Amino acid sequence: MVERPERYRIGEYPRDAIDAEWEVLVRGREGNPLRHVGSVSAPTAQAAYERATKLFAWYATDVWLCPAREVRRYSTHALDERAEPAGPNAGDEARTHEL
Repeated sequence: MVERPERYRIGEYPRDAIDAEWEVLVRGREGNPLRHVGSVSAPTAQAAYERATKLFAWYATDVWLCPAREVRRYSTHALDERAEPAGPNAGDEARTHEL
C-alpha cells in the first residue's frame, strides 16, 4: 500500500521570485503535442516570451505562455513560506503505485 503524499498549494512567487512566474509550453515541430518545458520569471508577457525563447524554444514552431498565477500548482515540497497544505480528502481507500 502507498501512503498519500501531503501536498502544498504553491503561491504565485515560489523561490522568492520578484517578477511573476510564467509556465512555458512548446511544440517542437508541426503535428507534435505541446509539452511543458519549464517556467520563467518576467514582469510582462513580452519579457516572458523573450526569456522563454532564449531558454527553451529557439527552434520551436509554437510557444505558449501561461501566467503561473492562473495555474494551480501543488507539490510535496513547500516551495514558499506561504504554501498551504492542500487535500484532497479522498477517503481511506487503498492506493497502489504503478509505473
